[in-house]
Amino acid sequence: MLASAGYAAARQHYATIDLASKIEGASPHRLIAVLYEELLKTFDTLAVGLAANGTLSRDGVIKRRSHANSILHGLEGSLDHAQGGEIAGGLAAIYREARRLLGIAAAQSDPKPIIEAREMIAEIADAWARIG
Repeated sequence: MLASAGYAAARQHYATIDLASKIEGASPHRLIAVLYEELLKTFDTLAVGLAANGTLSRDGVIKRRSHANSILHGLEGSLDHAQGGEIAGGLAAIYREARRLLGIAAAQSDPKPIIEAREMIAEIADAWARIG
């Protein structure tokens, strides 16, 4: 038990360093791309963790859902509705829908809504990567 706790702490530490190195000195466009990458990884972890043989504890689901919601709020908060017009409004609606789907998935311990949210966000992330 102690060895696995040490491994988990080390893994988390290296993940934090990896994320910090991606963020340091990144352009605003790249920062948004990093948010999308982190969000997609979190969706993947949640979907697998909630699957029939999922390994996530209730606390793990709550932690990852909170992380995903934080990223979605950050993405929505970064929108410039004055300059973005309908596109910004559409993205805000998608981010809100993804948060709604996360809530359903967590409440029902069902990965399907997360997969649906992931597909929506992956499409946006792909388009974002292509314009960068």
